[in-house]
Amino acid sequence: MKKFWLVLLSLGLIMAFSVSAFAVDVKVSGSFYAAGMYLNKTSVADKDTNPSTAFFYQRLRVETDFIIDPSLKLITRFDAMERIWGGQRSAPGTTLALDSAGTSSENENIAFDWAYINYKSPVGTFEVGIMNYGATGTIFGNGYYPAGRIKYYSNPINGSFNINADFSKLGDKSYSAVNSSALWTDADKDAYAIEGVYSWKDGKAALKGFYYRYADSRPTTNALRDYFLVTPWTMFKIGPVALQAELNYAFGKYSRYDDYVNHVTTPDVRMENISGWIDATATFAPVYVGGTLAYVSGDDPGTKDVKEGGTLTGGFEWNPCLIMFNYYDVSNWVGPVYGNTYTAPTSLGASGTGMLTGPMSNAWFFQGRVGVKPTPKLDAMLSVSYAMADKKPVVSKKTFIGSTYGTEVDLTGTYKITDNLSYILGFGYLFTGDYFKGTNGDNKVVDDFILMNKLILTF
Repeated sequence: MKKFWLVLLSLGLIMAFSVSAFAVDVKVSGSFYAAGMYLNKTSVADKDTNPSTAFFYQRLRVETDFIIDPSLKLITRFDAMERIWGGQRSAPGTTLALDSAGTSSENENIAFDWAYINYKSPVGTFEVGIMNYGATGTIFGNGYYPAGRIKYYSNPINGSFNINADFSKLGDKSYSAVNSSALWTDADKDAYAIEGVYSWKDGKAALKGFYYRYADSRPTTNALRDYFLVTPWTMFKIGPVALQAELNYAFGKYSRYDDYVNHVTTPDVRMENISGWIDATATFAPVYVGGTLAYVSGDDPGTKDVKEGGTLTGGFEWNPCLIMFNYYDVSNWVGPVYGNTYTAPTSLGASGTGMLTGPMSNAWFFQGRVGVKPTPKLDAMLSVSYAMADKKPVVSKKTFIGSTYGTEVDLTGTYKITDNLSYILGFGYLFTGDYFKGTNGDNKVVDDFILMNKLILTF
């Protein structure tokens, strides 16, 4: 009898501690894609060591919301099986993949990117944990990757105005169990932001201000980077026309020395970066037409005390072409496509000198497009894009010969097999410009083309 009561009591305690868990609802969403690509040239320099490449690749992304009650939930996300079919695996390491909280090797198996609390309080919504960072306003300039953050969204004021604020920890070099060699108490990367958003029936407009304080280079250079970023943006519709625009202006100190000796021998460097875009699409069913003008300032090699480019980019999420400035399908899987003169990127998100792919930097970009949707399931689009450098780089004291990146013609078709399953087929041809001759006018470049298809499942 004693054992019976002991078992009964144990079961009762288990039930008591599990009551709240039974109340949790789980919402799962995500996507899976399997794609194939053929890229005719992995470099637009006319050299023998310039092979084509072709392979299949895939990625599974799953977001899970644990809903404790209508006002409180835990949000997680992971990526899995992000790999080339039968391809070589990435070497293990500690460097994170660009858009993940895990390494490339971990993403080829499974890597969690998000885990944060979302709480809707009477005074607004709070989010705390590791979540998405790098998204503001329109898709232009966005580069989604995880970071530890504290965010606040106000409740609507007078039904149409919101105030949002956030703090983001982008890097930390404090002394800890895994960084026991640290000798500095201030070598972190922090970002602070506040935003006001006004909404109306057919659109919204906002102004967001950032303050960045990057002290992670202080242990080696005695310098830190602190600057401000002002971003007005808007999205709205006027009749059949959908418009969106964004402007980014970064100013402050690119390098600010806090050591007197270094400050005297190496003066501070100011930052003045500008980027922006205007995008319009007019729909006259079943036909639609659109155009895009985008700009990211380049660094003027003649001004050593000012960095006009290299910090702001067009963003990883904005991929306007199949080849040019395409990060996710080309840079991420093939690697950088470059010309005769190439230097690696100097900072996160900044394309190196001579790169064709990756986030857009140092460029003027123009695109016109026309599409047709003959049925609700089929969408075909033709686009023509032209890009040129804002500033000609200087490599080994020699200036680039040309400034034209090229002209690209893309034809894509999307067919919805079901509401959740789509198939995309695309062909792009790049007429390569003289920018990729580098610093020697005798260098030759070749045109390039890509053929890709992708099966996308959303759930």
